Amino acid sequence: MTKKNLNTKVIRLDFEDNKAVRDLFGATDTHLKSIEKSLGVDIHVRGPHVRIEGEPSDVRVGEKVLNELYQMIRKGYPIMGSDIEQAIKILTRNSQASLESIFLDTIFIPARKKAITPRSPAQKTYIDAIRNNDLVFGIGPAGTGKTYLAVAVAVASFLKKEYRKLILCRPAVEAGERLGFLPGDIQEKIDPYLRPLYDALYDMLDPSQVQRMIENDEIEIAPLAFMRGRTLHHSFVILDEAQNCTPMQMKMCLTRLGVDSKMVVTGDVTQIDLPEGQVSGLLEAMRILDDIEGIAMHQFSEVDVVRHPLVRRLVKAYEKNNGEN
Repeated sequence: MTKKNLNTKVIRLDFEDNKAVRDLFGATDTHLKSIEKSLGVDIHVRGPHVRIEGEPSDVRVGEKVLNELYQMIRKGYPIMGSDIEQAIKILTRNSQASLESIFLDTIFIPARKKAITPRSPAQKTYIDAIRNNDLVFGIGPAGTGKTYLAVAVAVASFLKKEYRKLILCRPAVEAGERLGFLPGDIQEKIDPYLRPLYDALYDMLDPSQVQRMIENDEIEIAPLAFMRGRTLHHSFVILDEAQNCTPMQMKMCLTRLGVDSKMVVTGDVTQIDLPEGQVSGLLEAMRILDDIEGIAMHQFSEVDVVRHPLVRRLVKAYEKNNGEN
């Protein structure tokens, strides 16, 4: 319960659309309980009528969260529990932010009849950067959506025939392992490294469709080394896990960009698996290319993590530990 004092503010909200109200409140009012816990306010409900009581700044955030999400629901947006937490985080950091302008900026995947939406201002800025630049670096911790959103924009663009081919690649170096230690032929050796890219595609396209597009050379998923010596025209290229590129590999990849092509480079500079003493090509590119016109450098942080809430706390704990060591 909130502590009542002279600064306590009470506001009342009235909602007319009963179906939208049910979605807004959540099953057994779980969304309202989440707002109470996050903001430290008291919320009392009687039918479609809501009373919020607490510190003025917290009440204002709660009021805006409910009002804006209510309007979004009426426009067909499906509210999830994670949206409540993201909305509170967004408005706590910037009370003037518009949830609608962020959450309703959709990437529509017609093959799945699926709309993928940004879940934070940082994700929206990232999507806008990809749309407006031919080379974009998405840098940040796990769970910020940097690879998933890049794949979503790529798939949507390809299905609209803006590009002739999707090329997704990764350096085949992870956690100190090398391909030679893995069993099987070359395809069996590289598949584990490329699996996250397949997973993202399968979330947006039917597996049979992905396989057919691979057979038709419309999608290529390959280790970074396979890019050497090529020029990639009319292609949407994604280089994932770029922190594990050497400087030479990074330069090789970036200079593959051809006519009417776009490239997104993603990576997490806190998870470099290169041998000790080897400079990361991503870190070098961030330093060298930061002021080059036409290149967008987008940085995510732990506050932008949109996976399970625990992931954000894990990232923050590791960052704190690295800062102390």
